[in-house]
Amino acid sequence: MAEALTAEHILTTTEDVLRRYGPAKATVVDVARALGVSHGSVYRHFPTKAALREAVTERWLEQAHAGLKEIAESDAPAPEKLRSWLQALFDAKRKKALGDPELFATFEVLAKENSDVVAEHVREMVEQVAAIVGDQRTAQAVFNATERFHNPVHAADWVEDDVQDKFDAVCDLVIAGLEAS
Repeated sequence: MAEALTAEHILTTTEDVLRRYGPAKATVVDVARALGVSHGSVYRHFPTKAALREAVTERWLEQAHAGLKEIAESDAPAPEKLRSWLQALFDAKRKKALGDPELFATFEVLAKENSDVVAEHVREMVEQVAAIVGDQRTAQAVFNATERFHNPVHAADWVEDDVQDKFDAVCDLVIAGLEAS
C-alpha cells in the first residue's frame, strides 16, 4: 500500500525541487513528478503555487528559529536571556546560509514573495524580545540594532573571520544600554 500523501511530505519535496531547479523554474508539476503523483494531488493540499511557496517559507522560518521562544520564556536573568536569544538567532541564520547556500538563496527569493508571512514571523520574534526586555519599543530597537546578524541581506558578511567579535560587541553595547536605563 502506498504511503499517504501529506502536506509535510509535499513541503519536504518542494524544498528539494526548489534546491534543484531554483525558485524561478520550479513548478507544482515538478513537485508532483518528484512525488510520483498528479499535480492535482498537490493542489488538494495547497490550492495554488503561491500557497505552496508560502507554506514552504513559513515552515523554513519555523525550523530556522526553533528554540527561540523557549529561550525567551526561560527563567534566566534578562541580560543572559537576551544574549542567548540573539546568539541562537544568529547561529541559526548563519548555519542555514553557510550550510546550504543554494537553498538559503532560494528562501531569500521566497521570503520576498511572501512578505506577509515574513512580517508576521518578525512580529512574533519582536514579541519574544519584548518578553525579555519588558517593552515593545525597546524590543523593536534591539531587533533593529542587531539586524546585521539576522537579516539575510547581510549573509555575505557572516563568513568574516571577526563576525563573532562584531556580534559580541553589538550585544555588549545593547545589553549595557538596557542595564543603564
